[in-house]
Amino acid sequence: MTDPHHDRGCCSSNNAIKPATETARDPAHGHGCCCGAHGDHHGAAHAVQAARDPVCGMSVDPVTAKHSHEHEGETYYFCSAGCKAKFAADPDRYLGERPAPEPMPEGTIYTCPMHPEIEQVGPGTCPICGMALEPKGIPVDSGPNPELVDFTHKFWVSLPFAIALLIIEMGSHLGLPVQDWLSGFGAAVPNLLQLVLASPVVLWAGSSFFVRCWSSLKTRNLNMWTLIGIGVGAAYAYSLVATLAPGIFPQGFRDHHGNVAVYFEAAAVITLLVLLGQILELKARERTSGAIRALLDLAPPVARRVRPDGGDEEVPVAELKVGDRIRVRPGDKIAVDGVVLEGASSVNESMLTGEAMPVEKAAGDPVTGGTLNGSGSFIMEAKRIGADTVLARIVQLVADAQRSRAPIQRLADVFAGWFVPAVMAVAAVAFIAWGLIGPEPRLAYALVVAVSVLIIACPCALGLATPMAIMVGTGRGAQLGVLVKSAESLERLANVDTLVVDKTGTLTEGRPKLTDVITFNGAGEQDVLRLAASLEAGSEHPLAEAIREGAQARGITPGVVEQFQAVSGKGVKGRIGGAEISLGNELFMQDQTVRGEQAAQQAAALRAEGKTVVLLARNGQLVGALAVADAIKANAAEAVAALRDGGLRIIMVTGDNETTAQAVARTLGIEEVRAGVLPEGKVAVVKELQAQGAKVAMAGDGINDAPALSAADVGIAMGTGSDVALESAGVTLVKGDLNGIVRARRLSAAVMRSIKENLFFAAIYNVLGVPIAAGVLYPIFGLLLSPIVAAAAMSLSSVSVIANSLRLRQMRL
Repeated sequence: MTDPHHDRGCCSSNNAIKPATETARDPAHGHGCCCGAHGDHHGAAHAVQAARDPVCGMSVDPVTAKHSHEHEGETYYFCSAGCKAKFAADPDRYLGERPAPEPMPEGTIYTCPMHPEIEQVGPGTCPICGMALEPKGIPVDSGPNPELVDFTHKFWVSLPFAIALLIIEMGSHLGLPVQDWLSGFGAAVPNLLQLVLASPVVLWAGSSFFVRCWSSLKTRNLNMWTLIGIGVGAAYAYSLVATLAPGIFPQGFRDHHGNVAVYFEAAAVITLLVLLGQILELKARERTSGAIRALLDLAPPVARRVRPDGGDEEVPVAELKVGDRIRVRPGDKIAVDGVVLEGASSVNESMLTGEAMPVEKAAGDPVTGGTLNGSGSFIMEAKRIGADTVLARIVQLVADAQRSRAPIQRLADVFAGWFVPAVMAVAAVAFIAWGLIGPEPRLAYALVVAVSVLIIACPCALGLATPMAIMVGTGRGAQLGVLVKSAESLERLANVDTLVVDKTGTLTEGRPKLTDVITFNGAGEQDVLRLAASLEAGSEHPLAEAIREGAQARGITPGVVEQFQAVSGKGVKGRIGGAEISLGNELFMQDQTVRGEQAAQQAAALRAEGKTVVLLARNGQLVGALAVADAIKANAAEAVAALRDGGLRIIMVTGDNETTAQAVARTLGIEEVRAGVLPEGKVAVVKELQAQGAKVAMAGDGINDAPALSAADVGIAMGTGSDVALESAGVTLVKGDLNGIVRARRLSAAVMRSIKENLFFAAIYNVLGVPIAAGVLYPIFGLLLSPIVAAAAMSLSSVSVIANSLRLRQMRL
């Protein structure tokens, strides 16, 4: 730029944004879209029409819209396939007069998306960053974001004014000497017309900017709105005085013709570009909450409740009560958490666990609300409803995590804390320097430079860097079964170098299963298992349950037991079919004078594998041995190998005995084992490792693991575990397998990498942009940044941060 009157950026007609000249009728509201134009919908859209999605209310370009639907001779356009499907299913719902969104309940707490420590009752703006506050907790579907609607409306109304201002001020560069034409009506006419055109844009469309700027100055929390408000306000106020009282300006503000320059088009276009940046940011923030909306959409709105007479009735899910019997038909979504009473089916739980393989469900099996039933049909009993369901708890966890702050955010806060005052100081120094030694008109140049510095240095990208990545990352993790309680847990997980892992329920299934049946003295395997299952029919001991389930899986029906007797710590005995049957450990067999030497070697080999062995005798003669073990999870070995390859030191800590613990460790390739450890001992192990300088993650599922989960740098709970463990952990794995830890580690690494990239982009942009705006390139290249270009660059920096964060939505874990 060499002349502040004419060369403040060149805008060609090819780059100008075309305003919508006609707006499709909003079938839901019966009025025009947010650009303020009104018109009727005539079916197929004309190339310059702007349509509105009748479902969500968002603006849609009919020319590029991928989703449309014909209804009663008219064409409606949609922003997504989901909105189209909703409209096609019930057009009347969206074509009638849509009621206004229900107001938030009285006393609703609002919080800042960038500064969650800011809370107040009712809406408002954040005193730190100036952003609009949002309702705290789980978002409700109350229509489009009102701030997004307001900014979009102001943008489209202001766009024609801004284009007209550019044509007037820059027309000479395009072969259109508009100012010369207007000067024919009077020398002051061009500036007066620009004042009329710019005032609605700056004072109406940009009003919220000035309110936030004033608030930041009053509270001494200088932020991006401080810079925008001062920059735009200075350009507009200067131009206003130059138009109404040009005679008061000294020679330093006048060009070689004696004219005082005005910058109405700069103030208006900067306002428009900031609005555009805010619109893009708000839309991106809506996309980041897509994970929560997707989770909320998993729950069906209605369910088929079984009446006492056996008939069905369709009722809203909100009306269900604990104990209700619900019929789930093929293809239905399961409404609430419960247990199968009758029937069987396969259920696709991928929406909650990330695993595509359907899970078989039969009588007695638990089912989770939001999961999708397969081809079978069953009746279930509701066990948990409303906020107590797994899905509701997941949604709440994700909502809380998305509003939490990572420790790395403090770095950005510190930087922003001194950056804004520093920028204002740079702008002041640049103004003085250009005013003293710049080319004529010196003071006009000084004003342009100062405004450019203020605008280009807006730290909005810096403020978005961490929250955007956290929101997108935690949402993506929720879709894959990794629930992060807080951003701090996510950051800490990326730095973990040691994993302490419980055995039972974490590495193993957590429930014993029958693994081996060995026979002696001519007995048959079926007969041995039938006798053992008969004796254990009434016991609640885990070993007894494993034997019963093993017999049931083989189709064996237990016999009738007479004269049953249990000997604590040793075994059980009774009469079955006239024979004396005994089942228990070796001591019990010795008490029954049963010789068990022939089973000793095989029993010892089974115990070395971590299995528990019980012996079976009939009429004093050994006939069988049964081995029961807590089976290792199918993918545990693969997950342990992946974690070890990722650089983690893995230590198994368990309350189980040394033999069993070592057997599991050998199978999984874990070299460090601490066996026979009580709950307080697990905490001691964690603290011991931390004292050695290790960053420790603890993975467990039981109540006894809760203290260690809380003591670790990051607690990782299996979603199949106890509520106490889930509350104590920073990360929850919905499915409860170790592969979830692998996913969680990759998620944390990806999010932290994205945050660092965002911070780098934002910082390097400001470090380079401020000096250029201040004019360091002018002495060498004669290049000076226009405030309009500075505003565009400022918006572009935010868009780059948003785009980089949204890449996390596509990452593969």
